Amino acid sequence: MAEIPTRYNSGIQRAKGILELAAALYDTSLSRKSTRSGTTIPQTDSRLGSQVSVRIDLQREGMDGVTLTFGIGGSIENLLKVARKELSLLWINPNAPLALAYKGCAPFAKPQPLRTIAVFPSWDAAVVAVHESTGITSIEQIRERKTPLRVSTGHTIVAPFDEDPTMFAINAMINAAGFSLDDIRAWGGSVHGVPRPSHPERAQMITRGEIDAIFDEGILSWGQFAVERGFRFLPIDGAVRGRIEAAGYDIVEVAPKRLPALEQPVPGVDFCGWPMIVHADMPEDVAYALCEALEARKLQIPTDNYKPLDLRQLSNIDEETPRGAPLHPGAEKFYRQRGYLR
Repeated sequence: MAEIPTRYNSGIQRAKGILELAAALYDTSLSRKSTRSGTTIPQTDSRLGSQVSVRIDLQREGMDGVTLTFGIGGSIENLLKVARKELSLLWINPNAPLALAYKGCAPFAKPQPLRTIAVFPSWDAAVVAVHESTGITSIEQIRERKTPLRVSTGHTIVAPFDEDPTMFAINAMINAAGFSLDDIRAWGGSVHGVPRPSHPERAQMITRGEIDAIFDEGILSWGQFAVERGFRFLPIDGAVRGRIEAAGYDIVEVAPKRLPALEQPVPGVDFCGWPMIVHADMPEDVAYALCEALEARKLQIPTDNYKPLDLRQLSNIDEETPRGAPLHPGAEKFYRQRGYLR
């Protein structure tokens, strides 16, 4: 006997249908396959945008129900919207801005009441790379020599960088070494922004010898290509490391297992993990239900590590899933009851 499809009330039918339709649009003729800068790894790009804001309101006032709002993007304003309860759930990339918010490190004036529902796996680091022809072997030497580097970096290349998590981190890294992008320009260098780390323009500039430094994250998309063509990653160590950690960032090892062209591991700034963030005061049953929904859709939700979604990894800390804020109690209850949480 054929299974009877689930019946929903008319409002839910349309709301759920719209959400399913929107997700499916990324697998239509509006999308295409492309390769990332300097690699042969295919990815899907689309003419559709990727800035999402979803609001699910109560159907009628006075009902005992739940209103939820969703957003993506790790800007300071988005994180503060969760803290002000203007957003119910925010999904960001990477974990670093959440860690800054939870600790109350700049650009946040105080610790924010944020918790995680899950951390999706992603491995990445923010690094300073220079071409070996510069003779530079440490970040401090850039300031000491006032080297006029030709730098490729993120799209936002003019201060302030508060609303751009990547450029805020890059700025913190080079400030810890005693210089800024403005100093690079003042020394006779140049700064070239690209919309994303994997943008083809970066690979083209590397090939043509038009840049001799890269300050960025997303290193799995350009790092191997750059190292093979004479770039070296400068280690985050000593006093510079101490100042970066004091600013709220964690350090991660960039090893040959990630980029085979490297001769030895190099410490960089941790840019791993894509956390889903909620307010600490979210009702426990709502947080629990969000985890139920993740479990129900685990086969449909894409991941950054080319593996099927594993709720054990989402709920436990490992090198791909750092946790910038504690699990929400409702999420922890779900993961423990289902046997996911170690």
